[in-house]
Amino acid sequence: MKTETRLAELGIELPSAPAPAGNYVPAMQVGNLLYLSGAICLVNGEMTHTGKIGETRDIAYGQAAARVCALNLLAVTKAQLGDLDKISRVVVLNGFVNGVPGFADSPAVINGASDTMVEILGDRGRHTRAAVAVTGLPKDTTVEIQAIFEVA
Repeated sequence: MKTETRLAELGIELPSAPAPAGNYVPAMQVGNLLYLSGAICLVNGEMTHTGKIGETRDIAYGQAAARVCALNLLAVTKAQLGDLDKISRVVVLNGFVNGVPGFADSPAVINGASDTMVEILGDRGRHTRAAVAVTGLPKDTTVEIQAIFEVA
């Protein structure tokens, strides 16, 4: 199934690919691997999810934040490759959760991104993963996700 058709079936519209916030590129292809810089909860120049999980934010809020990051990763990929069907598979997602000290439920939060990839890409979206809590992220984003995709 074409990825764009699947997005339409799900009622998902990808955001515009965010511009880099520093001296780096949003994506770099090396061979058949596409390395994606960390995506935060930024849509159309506005932060959608900020704050620490375990303080004023709960796991469901974090999962929604992780979903925004996953959609941003796909938007960057579409901008880079022109076609999401060129994604052969999601190789790895590295998820960072802005959490209170001792926050231990990072995997539950990052499931928001993992579930989104599988929902949109099917088996191509299954991946390896890391999910870690940190005490701060850029722009106080709730989640940041970095990825590597295998591409055709």
